[in-house]
Amino acid sequence: MSAMETDEISVVLPPTTTSGLALSLHPLPILNISDHWTRSKLQKNSLDPFVLGALLGTQNGREVEIVNTFELAVVGDNELVDHEFLVSRRDQYKQVFPSLEFIGWYTVAPRPTSRHITLHEQFTGYCSTPLLLILQPSLALISSSDVNAQTLPFKAYEPTIELRDRKSRSVYIEVPYNVETGEAERIAVDWTARGGGSGTSLESHLQTQRSAVKMLHERILVLVKYVTNVIAGQARPDHTILRSLSALLASLPASENKYFREEFNTEYGDVQLTAFLSSLTKSTNILNDLVDKHIVLTSGKDERGGGGGGHRRRMGRQGAPGDWDRFH
Repeated sequence: MSAMETDEISVVLPPTTTSGLALSLHPLPILNISDHWTRSKLQKNSLDPFVLGALLGTQNGREVEIVNTFELAVVGDNELVDHEFLVSRRDQYKQVFPSLEFIGWYTVAPRPTSRHITLHEQFTGYCSTPLLLILQPSLALISSSDVNAQTLPFKAYEPTIELRDRKSRSVYIEVPYNVETGEAERIAVDWTARGGGSGTSLESHLQTQRSAVKMLHERILVLVKYVTNVIAGQARPDHTILRSLSALLASLPASENKYFREEFNTEYGDVQLTAFLSSLTKSTNILNDLVDKHIVLTSGKDERGGGGGGHRRRMGRQGAPGDWDRFH
């Protein structure tokens, strides 16, 4: 943070000034903004990347809900919003979610500054009082260090006008909010908290198998080391353990036996042949569907070509090959 930002007059009114706005924040914007900030940090290799996005939601009087977000593009290095991109994305969301409107914007910062007032003026054309939602990473670090802290690292602000020394200026009022979740959102958040796509049954099964193989490998290394030390005279032989090892080895398949290798190659070939036949059957079904569609299309063209012509063509096919071409 620069010295100028530290010494400038705060653009947030004191807590004694309250907002009459009833604000509800849904989980999806929280996840979207956090993901946007994380990806920007990794892509730009910066601890403080510039993050900007739009807030979508509904407003009924003084009751506002932030339901969704989308990322915004910036033109040049002067933090000018790409308004063409904003309008395009807003209209696309409007087609899918007609009830959602542009109600504000979000960014990542420790606190609002005059820089955000300048950005705020770029959004007044889309909404008379665009809200500002800020992700505060510093608040996240404080909350994570306190076991009992339940505060989300987000703060919402409503724009207003302050009169001071007969002059007016744009400022913000902090707006308290409640996290509103529906049944579908609770399921999605729980799925994300459990690891998202990594929680699929296939990956879970593979992870279990990998852990089991790793544990087996470690125990085999222990046994091999013990037997090596016994042979080298560095460990005391325990005949009970050695008999157990001998019985274990006798129960294993003789993988180096000639008959075992032949049987294994036969089974391997059968599996490969079954997979090939399955693929061939699937390809045949696709080809069959394609031929059926082609027949339907060509028969439709014959019927549109006229009754007489179609009859002559069918008669020509029933005769000797080339008769119709030879006489007509």
